[in-house]
Amino acid sequence: MTPSEVIVIGGGIAGVSAGAELAAEMSVTVLEGERQIGYHSTGRSAAIFIRNYGNATLRALNAVSAGLMERPEGVSDNSLLSPRGEMMLATEEELATLEDYCAEAQGLERLSAAQAAELVPILRPELIAAAVIEWDAQDIDVDRMLNGYARLLRRRGGRIETGAQVTEIRRDGGQWVVTAGTQEYRAPLIVNAAGAWAAQVATLAGVRPIPMHPLRRSAAILPAPEDHDVSRWPLFVSASEQWYAKPEAGKLMVSPADEDPVEPHDAWADDMVLAEGLHRFEQAVTMPVTRVEHTWAGLRSFTPDRTPVVGHDPDQPGFFWLAGQGGYGVQTAPVLARVTARLVTDMAPPVSETVIGALSPARFQS
Repeated sequence: MTPSEVIVIGGGIAGVSAGAELAAEMSVTVLEGERQIGYHSTGRSAAIFIRNYGNATLRALNAVSAGLMERPEGVSDNSLLSPRGEMMLATEEELATLEDYCAEAQGLERLSAAQAAELVPILRPELIAAAVIEWDAQDIDVDRMLNGYARLLRRRGGRIETGAQVTEIRRDGGQWVVTAGTQEYRAPLIVNAAGAWAAQVATLAGVRPIPMHPLRRSAAILPAPEDHDVSRWPLFVSASEQWYAKPEAGKLMVSPADEDPVEPHDAWADDMVLAEGLHRFEQAVTMPVTRVEHTWAGLRSFTPDRTPVVGHDPDQPGFFWLAGQGGYGVQTAPVLARVTARLVTDMAPPVSETVIGALSPARFQS
């Protein structure tokens, strides 16, 4: 039986970054059921940092996370971010949606239809009733980020066990005993960073699950439109999020922005959902979709208020939630890792008490 002070269940960016922060003060073991870290949602992310993405709590987290990504001490020698920009496009029917977004957002620049088409020449300007751009949206180097946190965790004495599918969690003398594969791991504290499987982990531990819904999001890689260099194009998205497109290694990644409820599993793209989304994209551009090079899907898990749940379970001592990150998991990972480590070690977190309260699992108590 392998003892630690903390067992983190889940080897995505949330669990690995939290493990790295915790390992500065405690002995940590991260358990990942797959053969590699970051296999599920982390490895299937759109890899974009958008400061205005999400509700007020998430925007507060984004503001702190931006600084941690620009100066990722111990994780990378250079910023994890690089320029991209995000442009939102509204048809006449989407104008109200765009205005609602602008009312809450900061740092946006309004564009004419002609200006939008200058930035992305395949757009149909006659369909654009309004457009805005967030120049400060940036690409995230997710692979460098994930592996940087994994190296930091190990330098601090932490361990990552892959192929360690958790099958049993029980209490024994004030400690948790976690069975994963043929091994047992013991610690007084569990951090539940299991993503789409977070509710299942809670159930195994005898903890009341927090309502959390895995939603599938699909994507496809298309060849770049002929005679166009897409490398400097911003991510561009319909205001009502009917589709979005982002340059990806000289090609275009296009998503139908689907949110279909599914059970936790190794997700794949639904052909019909993808076809419908590609059709919506095709109506907005002059580029015909004639070939799809690759497709995939990931799971984004949301709580009912679409805010992550981070904190000690109010009913079960020694059980800590780090879940429900939805589509914000990669960009909020640095700050939520710090929040986790500070709350576990009874130190002041890097965000306000209002944010901590909004993240707390206690908000789901009846």
